[in-house]
Amino acid sequence: MASEFQRTKLTSMFHAFDTDRNGYLDQDDFQDLADRWHRLPRVADDPELAARITEVTLGWWEHLSSATDRNGDGRVDMAEILAMVDRLPAMLDYVNATSDAVFDAVDENDDGRISRAEHRRLVDTWHGQSVDTGVVFEQLDRDGDGYLGRSEFALLWAQFWISDNPADPGNLLCGPLPEPPR
Repeated sequence: MASEFQRTKLTSMFHAFDTDRNGYLDQDDFQDLADRWHRLPRVADDPELAARITEVTLGWWEHLSSATDRNGDGRVDMAEILAMVDRLPAMLDYVNATSDAVFDAVDENDDGRISRAEHRRLVDTWHGQSVDTGVVFEQLDRDGDGYLGRSEFALLWAQFWISDNPADPGNLLCGPLPEPPR
């Protein structure tokens, strides 16, 4: 069962994914998300990476819909998303595969690190619009070297999807979280 914190975090992601704003996620929303990633320069220039991004993105739709779309209508609502939270720790291999694909897509200069600017593109691509990331990067960059390495990013990615601890920095990986409702 999703905690209130996880509900707030996943509601933000739900809205970012619901590209047609109909209150449901469906395969078209995940295809739209893949298409946003394909506009990143490194993905646009690398057909193999583009295929990985599509495979991972649509793979998440397959996981999500098969696990939660109880009525078989091809749509997943917020309640069905929240029902998936408890399953994510058992899907760590897939979470990590997604992390690797996203890291490669965002690491524009292929130097094995994500800079502040590359992180900003990740957040903007994720949300489909410009998002003020403010001081988020400093909270993510725990070693203070100005970059997120692959292992650092993988930990943050897993925290984003799985953590129920508001103090975990990975919760900010996809941008600042909205204030929880009072």
